[in-house]
Amino acid sequence: MASPHTELLTLRDLLRWAVTRFRGANLVFGHGSDNAWDEAVYLLLHALHLPLDTLEPFLDARLLERERLRCVDLIHERVTSRKPAAYLTGEAWLQGERFLVDERVIVPRSPIAELLAEQLTPWIEDPDAVTQVLDLCTGSGCLAILAALAFDSAQVDAVDLSPDALAVTQSNIALHELQGRVQAIRSDLFAQIPAERRYDLIVCNPPYVNSQAMTALPPEYRHEPRMALAGGADGMDLVRRILDKAPGHLTQDGLLVLEIGHEQAHFQTAFPDLDPIWLSTETASDQILLLRRAQLAA
Repeated sequence: MASPHTELLTLRDLLRWAVTRFRGANLVFGHGSDNAWDEAVYLLLHALHLPLDTLEPFLDARLLERERLRCVDLIHERVTSRKPAAYLTGEAWLQGERFLVDERVIVPRSPIAELLAEQLTPWIEDPDAVTQVLDLCTGSGCLAILAALAFDSAQVDAVDLSPDALAVTQSNIALHELQGRVQAIRSDLFAQIPAERRYDLIVCNPPYVNSQAMTALPPEYRHEPRMALAGGADGMDLVRRILDKAPGHLTQDGLLVLEIGHEQAHFQTAFPDLDPIWLSTETASDQILLLRRAQLAA
């Protein structure tokens, strides 16, 4: 029997085959793409060193045997390992920016990125007035870097407890040449932040998956660091600590933007007296909340 790399001659052939493999294996998506076609396109274009946003001109191009073999191997690894595509390619894209990733960090995908690209309009009236930003639970550093790109006047602290994650953060700071504006700090939330430091904006994508949901995670998500996902029985363990300490590190008009995924019901049960503003993005609703310092302090 002929092997796939000898029968699949064009990129179009490989794409059809890859989608069939993905669907047949019941892969789960959500780490940069949400369907088999988009993920197959990304992996194949990456394997062929082609522009990731340019598919059409290459669809009917015949490939060299070694190129076909490289593509087949990558598709096979995605199916058999169930690793997110970003771990196979070593990169992830968010708001058009490239980030280096591996299994020391979760794959960048926070919808907070979309809000940062819009400079949190209309909640922040003057982006130039934002001079201090904190990204808690920074992981790969993607939100810290996007915050620095969004707010030209800002110094950004990127905080994480994991030294492995911070090594990835440092790589991405260097990749984006932001060593002068983004600082990686190892800290258990606010513990190592100077008591006098105040931020105009705190963004945070903390571990928030409740314990029941953790047991049901698909294999793709189980490749990510557990400490970056698990949020305790109701998902709110770290959120409680963040809301308790955040007002002491916000400026008078400072804002906290917090992602809680699909845990809105647990959040409302845990904090019945808080009335946050729920922010919507193109990909998420009721997953991100905004709180002002005055609300937190009260």
